[in-house]
Amino acid sequence: MTETYDIVVIGLGAMGSAALYQLAKRGVNVLGIDRFAPPHTQGSTHGETRITRRGIGEGEAYVPLVMRSHEIWRELEAETGDTLLSEVGSIIISYHDDAVQRPGRTGFIRRSIQAARRYGIDHEILDAAEIRHRFPNFTPQDDEIGYYEPGGGYVSPERCVATQLSIAQKLGAEVRLGRVVTSIDATASGVTVVLDDGSMVCAGQTVVSAGPWAPNLLGAPFDKVLSPTRQVMHWFALAENAPATWNHSPVFMWPHGETQDGFFYGFPSQDGLSVKTADEFYGAASDPNAIDRNVPESDSQRMHAAHLAGRLAGVTPRVTKTATCIYTVTPDSAFLIDRHPEHANILVASPCSGHGFKHSAAIGESLAQWAIDGQPRIDLSVFALSRFL
Repeated sequence: MTETYDIVVIGLGAMGSAALYQLAKRGVNVLGIDRFAPPHTQGSTHGETRITRRGIGEGEAYVPLVMRSHEIWRELEAETGDTLLSEVGSIIISYHDDAVQRPGRTGFIRRSIQAARRYGIDHEILDAAEIRHRFPNFTPQDDEIGYYEPGGGYVSPERCVATQLSIAQKLGAEVRLGRVVTSIDATASGVTVVLDDGSMVCAGQTVVSAGPWAPNLLGAPFDKVLSPTRQVMHWFALAENAPATWNHSPVFMWPHGETQDGFFYGFPSQDGLSVKTADEFYGAASDPNAIDRNVPESDSQRMHAAHLAGRLAGVTPRVTKTATCIYTVTPDSAFLIDRHPEHANILVASPCSGHGFKHSAAIGESLAQWAIDGQPRIDLSVFALSRFL
């Protein structure tokens, strides 16, 4: 017998778990489906920490999303007692006139400052001497500056996902894990979701938040504009005499050099022994079902030599841990959140080009509003599919 729901959410990572929670909160008869058991390490939503900040250098259209996300995480913390958001501060270190073409981050520090000024976000502009004085773990060049935002920090992706899924189920949402959606058949009257065990689920609408699996599931035109790429995170050991500020450091982003590869980011030490950092890869697309999870030591040594050496004090080349994840990237490195061009009852979200988690709570709320009320309260038009077509 075919089961029927108001809405089916496909993919329960950052965006899907948030959407499921918000739909259940609104009293919707909703089912969530995931091929794994979130939170898991196979997609884009893992690795202990994800940067958040309010002055968004990728574009001012993101600012209302991140501001609302911070509010939602605080609401969830008050309800559960969990710690989801740590506002330890964030800093971007860069040349003030940096204009190197980087995916989504050209003029990154300048645009972050503009966003902060427009929205009245608390921030400071620090010269190199002041950065070194306040944060001895950073060693910028004399002609670099810092955009410091005390309200920035990091969120805990695994806890955020688990919390939202747990509350959603308490509110009546159903969850089906370990099941792969093989196809979506949409008509004007509704959608039929077919699973790998041959079962079918019917709904009035579906939200597809399947990350790197979305291109193959949705087909054209999404398979032409969404590109899954393998990314690597590295944890490097701290030296015995490393600055104590690593234990309470702000998160950091550091554009440098004259090529698009000159960018890395990182976090305060979570254990007092190591620091997590990563750069970004925007090369050939990867098959999400065949991602190479092995990270050779040579890649970690490349990472340290290219980015960390001479910039992060007390961070040794000795790697203690690595992990891989997947970005699903659009041609302009901005989000894609829109209805399917041929089927208005299919909402597509989550191909967020590697900078989406900080916005995910508000995107989930916006998706619920879009599905139930007909439109979201936050303007998402800048993320429409039509810009590629």
